[in-house]
Amino acid sequence: MSSVKAVSELSGAEDLAQFGYGQELRRELGPFASFASGFSFVSILSTIFELFATGYGFGGPLFFWTWPIVFIGQFSTALCFAELAASYPVAGAVYQWSRRLSNESIGWSAGWFMLLGYIMSVAAIAIAMQSVLPSVWIGFQVLGGDTALGSPTGAANAVILGTVAIVICSVISSLGVRAAATATAIGVYCEIIGLIILLVVLFTHTSRGPSVVLGGGVPSPTFWSFLSSTLMAAYVMYGFDSAAELSEETNDPRRTTPKAIIQCLMVSFFGGALMVMGALMAAPSLTDGNLAKDGVSYVLAAVTGGFAGHVLFAMVAISILSATLAIQNAAARVMFSMARDGALPLSSFLTRVSVRTGTPWVATLVVTVLAIALLWLSYGDPAIFSALCSVTTVTIYFAYLLVTLPMLILRIKGVNPASGGMDYFYLGRSKGLIINFVAVVIGGFLLVNVAWPRLSVFDPGNTHWYLHYFPIIFMVVASVFGFITYKYKNK
Repeated sequence: MSSVKAVSELSGAEDLAQFGYGQELRRELGPFASFASGFSFVSILSTIFELFATGYGFGGPLFFWTWPIVFIGQFSTALCFAELAASYPVAGAVYQWSRRLSNESIGWSAGWFMLLGYIMSVAAIAIAMQSVLPSVWIGFQVLGGDTALGSPTGAANAVILGTVAIVICSVISSLGVRAAATATAIGVYCEIIGLIILLVVLFTHTSRGPSVVLGGGVPSPTFWSFLSSTLMAAYVMYGFDSAAELSEETNDPRRTTPKAIIQCLMVSFFGGALMVMGALMAAPSLTDGNLAKDGVSYVLAAVTGGFAGHVLFAMVAISILSATLAIQNAAARVMFSMARDGALPLSSFLTRVSVRTGTPWVATLVVTVLAIALLWLSYGDPAIFSALCSVTTVTIYFAYLLVTLPMLILRIKGVNPASGGMDYFYLGRSKGLIINFVAVVIGGFLLVNVAWPRLSVFDPGNTHWYLHYFPIIFMVVASVFGFITYKYKNK
């Protein structure tokens, strides 16, 4: 009997012990809960609602093609991650993978930037409540005034709604992983049902044919504008690795997690492509400026009315809440995993697990407080919201590269970087090398493209000079602060 096959006969706790960890979190999740975690994080229904206008504003109908371009790179990354999930079924996925493929300092950097990206993602997705709740009921516009996220009153109200959403998710998380998984599953069912209803509505109210994705008579964007339009897909299509963050709480994670990573990205890709195409086909006008201003919300309001429209917007709101919960849980697991290795300040405090629920309650609380603090930094200033989305993506894509690049180097040297999971998910030597190479090349391109200082993206109103270069400034500051923290913990 091979050593790998022997792993399949071990209990979850015994398997985890091989990596030097005890079973502190409760192992209660099945395949659907694992899939739901990743699918909720990507959350195409909420994120495309939130960001469609960004893509269309820069690329017009041709921005549709940025979706498959980004998918090729991200699917290659997901396949690499699936191999690693089968080999290392441990919470703190990207952090754990990077340190085992390279060294402790690179692994710590991957975990540091992943943690920052996750916390900012909680804030960024919670803000999306502003895109839908006032459309469900105007009473959700607590401050009155313009509801558009790009307006001062809309941006301020988004902070209030986002704060409430994060607090609700924290309460759910405090009830235990099973309660969180149930809430996430409800969100996924609502998102899938809402997506189906939305697609039916869009494709039964078309104003033009599918050839609209070839331009629709709208002037073609410049090359640089088209590159900017890829930001929508780049902002949406990540987070599939969050399924691996729950590995220590998933039954048979070596088999379950790799499938969940791939399935959630595949479903998100096809559902998102249909959603973008349907919105383009059903939009009353491609040139009146509304698609670039309000995106899918404009189309939905134009082709539906009354009860049907309110139901769809309510389902989107539920999916946003589910996404916020999934991201919050992923962030808490990264923090817990790093603290368990003594890699963060106050590690002994951050590793506390509730005896009643088996969840890392301190890490969850810290993530909640930091995410809400980020929200209030952007109070009333829509430009900071755009900067927050960009930085979130930059930090996570950088962390991804700190996994895929060391993995590629090992493959080139003839070393199998995921030998421990070959009986569960294995790409093969030649195919794995090609896929890994694509993941690194496109991942590097997306990182540079998202971080590139564009005034039209980061500060269109030219209100704050530093927002123009915000992703670069943030990465430098985060790197310096991270270096100090790392040295402090290892002196």
